[in-house]
Amino acid sequence: MALHAVQFFDDVLELSFYQYAIVGDALYAAPQPNSPLRLRIDFAPTIRHGEYDGLRLRVIHPEQGVLDTAILRFADHGTFERRDAARGLAPGRDGYAVIRDWHAHSSQPPWHGADGTGLRTAIEQYAQFWFPPPATPRPSAQPVAQPTPTPGPAPRTR
Repeated sequence: MALHAVQFFDDVLELSFYQYAIVGDALYAAPQPNSPLRLRIDFAPTIRHGEYDGLRLRVIHPEQGVLDTAILRFADHGTFERRDAARGLAPGRDGYAVIRDWHAHSSQPPWHGADGTGLRTAIEQYAQFWFPPPATPRPSAQPVAQPTPTPGPAPRTR
């Protein structure tokens, strides 16, 4: 696999899901135990074959199919900001904030130099919306103790 997806997801993104597996160029995750929903993350292609400018996230239900899709662009999350600055690439220029699997013989993966911090934060926020943590049980309410009346002076009679 020219994209080296396993290393990208494990080394660059360092996601901490309950369970996940990388199959081909996609990550499948069960972010929460006992939830039927799954999260699929793969590379979002551009109009060019073998060129990707972000990640595509999909929430999948086993019976209803895809419930939601989001695209997280590398440029929007600063993933290749340092790499592209070193190459003299600016936004709008060919090759800016993209990865290409055209050079399968390179010793470096196409995402070499990526900073996954912004993407990781966005993925975690997305996952928290679709897979909120289970509510923690609140302690049972204790009845409010009624103050004991203090004996006062005896009532007057006339």
